[in-house]
Amino acid sequence: MHNIPNPNIVFPNEYKTSCYIKNVITAPNIFIGDYTYYDGPVDPTGFEKNNILFNCPDFGDKLIIGKFCSIACGTQFVMGTANHRINSITTYPFNVFGGAWEENTPPHLSQLPYKGDTIIGNDVWIGRECVIMPGVKVGDGSIIATRSVVTKNIEPYSIVGGNPAHFIKKRFDDEFIELLLKIKWWDFEPQKLLDFLPLLCDPNLDNVRIKLKSIIYSK
Repeated sequence: MHNIPNPNIVFPNEYKTSCYIKNVITAPNIFIGDYTYYDGPVDPTGFEKNNILFNCPDFGDKLIIGKFCSIACGTQFVMGTANHRINSITTYPFNVFGGAWEENTPPHLSQLPYKGDTIIGNDVWIGRECVIMPGVKVGDGSIIATRSVVTKNIEPYSIVGGNPAHFIKKRFDDEFIELLLKIKWWDFEPQKLLDFLPLLCDPNLDNVRIKLKSIIYSK
């Protein structure tokens, strides 16, 4: 029996700075895939408290992060209740301060713009101290550069960076990206993934392309 890493443990290695964060999440509206980790030198198990901001499950939005994502230290996900009312003269949240203000204003959550779920695909690498804004969709295999602020959707296998984050380039050509999205290696069973690892880590992309085509089109 191969010693395949267990996705259901908190710390996958001896350093205890990397945390498989699905195992430390308690909020009912946050969903994290297997092997996705957050890396930080101080309390990586505090990801939900320190890195997911303004989460209120009653508001109705979700944070969904796929499998095998690498999330660097300081990255923050801003949830929908961080917003303020913007369709009136003032953005000030009178209602949350109670008293006569609460009695004379609509319920706070009902006034907020709803951006929808924030969805991060599989095998996404998010650099140090990035900020992901509410409702953003990030495609599989993307890379987000350090200290980027992501305000718009990101296509699969794209590299983006900046504030606000802008498209820099595709990681691969369209044909190669299509092959990767078809193979969906992150959904492989443990033994199949183990056998596939040499190809995943092969820098000879021409060789990888040929083998991917062989696997996909021989089915």
